[in-house]
Amino acid sequence: MRVLVVGAGAIGLTVAHELAVAGHRVRIVAERPARESVSAVAAAIWFPHDVAVDRDVLESGRVTYERLARLAGDPATGVVLRDGLVRVRRAGTDLSWTAAVPRHERVADGVRCTLPVVETGRYLAWLGDRVAALGVPTTWGEVRVPAGQDLVTAAGSVVGEEPEVVVVAAGLGSGRLLGDDAVHPIRGQVVRLANPGLTAWVLDSDNPGGLTYVVPRAGDVVCGGTGQVGDWNEQVDPETEDAILRRVRALVPALAGQPVLSRAVGLRPARTTRRLERIGRVVACYGHGGSGFTLSWGDAARVAALCHELR
Repeated sequence: MRVLVVGAGAIGLTVAHELAVAGHRVRIVAERPARESVSAVAAAIWFPHDVAVDRDVLESGRVTYERLARLAGDPATGVVLRDGLVRVRRAGTDLSWTAAVPRHERVADGVRCTLPVVETGRYLAWLGDRVAALGVPTTWGEVRVPAGQDLVTAAGSVVGEEPEVVVVAAGLGSGRLLGDDAVHPIRGQVVRLANPGLTAWVLDSDNPGGLTYVVPRAGDVVCGGTGQVGDWNEQVDPETEDAILRRVRALVPALAGQPVLSRAVGLRPARTTRRLERIGRVVACYGHGGSGFTLSWGDAARVAALCHELR
């Protein structure tokens, strides 16, 4: 079938990949490339964050974990498997995600486990190249739905050909396309420090000072963060950065004195629940919060299955 994917972030590219592999004639239309999307800002460690966890989310997470673990065998992908600690500070903390993680151990201060970490720049470039190699063209432009017109027709007018199916995977822009007022941003600010030789990551969602994480990569350490619901500000706030640095240096003293290499802000595309369903000739796949990389391959497989129903 002719399938048009709206969005070229981690979700959009992965969906386009799986649809093309399934034999569909796929096109992408997007306002910006992956390197300019929130996907490029993410610490991109496999972990369900800022998303309502249910059985379907856990299954997509499991499928994605397995796929990323396989990709970690190829250095070109930018995916690595790293050991680390998920801090647990509260009794009753939801640990259902551990069912998808083959190697994990409950310890006094949390859960020690091995998780995929994605070097976003390299991975998104690799994935984009793979999608292009499958013959998927990309049109840069904005899809708008005029009054009295349906989304399929409006999206088709941007690329000059009406598709048989439209997949909405446009992150925060998805709500506007489908009239979904439940979509909202969760502002995430990060600072990237020089890596003093760290390999182990730490996630500390319940840190008394605020959301805190330290994710080492080959050339830097992604340190965060924030979780400001409904905040559209994409500018770096110096006071917020100072607070992040105090927390991460208290958590990982080896970061003290390490220079700042870069800083960024991204708006996580959140929703009360992640939306993955078919509405006529439209398939919705958005509302992943901070779990785009975590659910990407599993959700892409489910999108392909929903499109197959329309054959």
